[in-house]
Amino acid sequence: MSLQSDFKEIAQSSGRAALVTVVEVGEHGDETRVGAKLLVRPDQTTEGDLGHPQLDAAAVDFGEELMWAERSELREVAGTKLFVDVVAPPPRLMIFGAVDYAAALCRLATALGWRPFVIDPRGRFATRERFPDAEDVIVAWPEKAFAQLGGIDRATYIAVLTHDPKLDDAALTAALAAEPAYIGAMGSRRAQEKRRERLLAAGVSEDQLARIAAPIGLDLGGLTPEETALSVMAEVVAVRNGRDGGRLSAAGAGRIHEVGS
Repeated sequence: MSLQSDFKEIAQSSGRAALVTVVEVGEHGDETRVGAKLLVRPDQTTEGDLGHPQLDAAAVDFGEELMWAERSELREVAGTKLFVDVVAPPPRLMIFGAVDYAAALCRLATALGWRPFVIDPRGRFATRERFPDAEDVIVAWPEKAFAQLGGIDRATYIAVLTHDPKLDDAALTAALAAEPAYIGAMGSRRAQEKRRERLLAAGVSEDQLARIAAPIGLDLGGLTPEETALSVMAEVVAVRNGRDGGRLSAAGAGRIHEVGS
């Protein structure tokens, strides 16, 4: 089977990988050729080669970076141009707290092509009937839920929507122990400060606390569950795309929608 076929199979199975292809030869013209390919997997194992160790090493670095950034780009090494083609599954949104806001967030996330999961140890609230748009509803405490979902990776986004300190703190502590793309937590300024004090007392560092987006979401002035869900999804989409979520009319010069070079 060719590397292109392997890559296609990974894409069809909603996997993650990068296929790096030489599209223009530079200084390594004696060792590589246009069309040479290297397949990079999430664990950095590879198949194929580009003909030179420098190109192979660069391809692994580019593939590792871009498969988690979830974008394809043209890169260059010593005049040799490499196209890094990336496939990735839809991003996961892990929602802690089986509350009304979570139901609205599931609906919007699903409409945007994300995979929302609702997590709450309280089985009387965390039911499929209440969250029909969730990919799954997990009745478990955070650490066990993370394990059940295969762990947290760099394409996982976490929204903590409960107002129960026991659940909030457990979810945030477990999330901070991993490297998700985003951690957001709901709550008033006063609730945020009390949570901060509790987490500091539990041994969470200031640097770790700085990773939490709190209060969660963009400042849209929304009040309803649907408007709050829009605020949260706007923030996570902005984070995923490396933006700050400001108004386009105030963005100044440059591309509105960035594309790979």
